[in-house]
Amino acid sequence: MTTVSSTSTLDSMRWQNEEYKVADENDNGMLTQADFFALLTQELANQDPTKPVDNNEMISQMTAFSTTDGVQQLNDSFTSFASSMTSSQALQASSLVGRSVLVEDNVFGMAEGEPVKGKIVTDESASNVNIYVENIAGEIIQTVPVGSLSEGGGTFTWDGQTSVGEAAPAGAYRFRIAGLVDGVASELQAMTYRKVDSVTLGGSGGNIVLNLNGGSAMNLSDVVEVSEG
Repeated sequence: MTTVSSTSTLDSMRWQNEEYKVADENDNGMLTQADFFALLTQELANQDPTKPVDNNEMISQMTAFSTTDGVQQLNDSFTSFASSMTSSQALQASSLVGRSVLVEDNVFGMAEGEPVKGKIVTDESASNVNIYVENIAGEIIQTVPVGSLSEGGGTFTWDGQTSVGEAAPAGAYRFRIAGLVDGVASELQAMTYRKVDSVTLGGSGGNIVLNLNGGSAMNLSDVVEVSEG
C-alpha cells in the first residue's frame, strides 16, 4: 500500500500555478469559457492523488459547458439577426413618408375638401353598389353610385365634396358600402388609402409605427398595400 507522507511539492506547484483574474466590470458576473477551463485546471491541480477525478465526470462537465456556450452563441446570433431586421424595417418604413398605404379601416380623417382614395373588397360579384360617405354624427353627406362590381372589388376616389357641391369640412369621416350580393342586400368591406406623414421607430412594443394624415397611426406590419401617391 502506498501512502503520501508529504504534499509540500504539490503545494509548491499549486502556489506557482495559481493566477487571480480581476473581474471585467462588463462581464455581468457571467462565467466565460476561459473561466471554466481555469476552474477545471484548479480542480485537477487540487484533486486527491489517491482519488483522481473520474474521466466520465470531467467529460460530462466539459460537454455541459460546451452546450451552454453554444446556446449563448446562438442567442447572440439571433440578437444580431433581429437587430439587422429592425434596421432593415426602419429603412423600409422611412421610404414610405409622403406615400399612401392601404389600411383595413373605413374611418379616416381629412382636410377640408381633400380627395380620399379607397378600395372595395368583395369575395363575390355585386350589383347596385353605392358608397355612402358619413360624418362623425353618422349623417350621409354624399352618395357615390358604383353600379356593378366583379369578384375582388375595385378602387374609388371621393372628391371631398358634399351632395350639394360644397367642400366637406375637415374632420373624421367613414365610408359605408352597400350592394346586392346574389340578390341579397349586403355591406361590403371598405379600406382607405392614407398618406404617411412620419415614422416612429421603436414605438409601442418595439414596433415601427406609421403616423398617418388625420392624426391616426398604425404598425408597419398592418400595411396591406403601398401606393405611389
